[in-house]
Amino acid sequence: MPSIMQVAGMMELAARTAPKTKGEDYVVTMTVSGERLVELSRAMVSFGQKKDKPNFDRDGGNVAKSDALVLIGLKGAATAGLDCGACGFMTCAELKDARKVDSEFAGPICAYRHIDLGIALGSAVKTAQMFNVDNRIMYRAGAAARWMGLVDWDLVLGIPLSATGKNPFFDRR
Repeated sequence: MPSIMQVAGMMELAARTAPKTKGEDYVVTMTVSGERLVELSRAMVSFGQKKDKPNFDRDGGNVAKSDALVLIGLKGAATAGLDCGACGFMTCAELKDARKVDSEFAGPICAYRHIDLGIALGSAVKTAQMFNVDNRIMYRAGAAARWMGLVDWDLVLGIPLSATGKNPFFDRR
């Protein structure tokens, strides 16, 4: 649906231009549609089965019913240099030197960069809602996108988009 793709582009724009800590930008975006969207929905189901994690199949089914999906994430985010301790470390230097984990997401990541991502996600879904496009932020779509190699970002969430008579992303089993 061409209008959904236009809104997806505006969502990416809203995420890109959202305010960021110290004006430093580590937010990345991508719109997925067509065959790639089908592959992602299948990967979500497969990931849930292989990792024995619930609801990946449910959300994968929702993604399969979508017209498009916007991925928004963080890549290579440096610390904000504030030594605030919100990440769980006393200093940014400790966070920077911490042992990295790479599971569903890669981290640890500076708490302020998480806030930046939240603001970008909020700006994107606000934009979708302004055009009455049904959407829902899904962490499972982002985890599967990383797992299948669709993106190499550190932290990513997906926002499936739909324009039907009823929002398929709520009232779910």
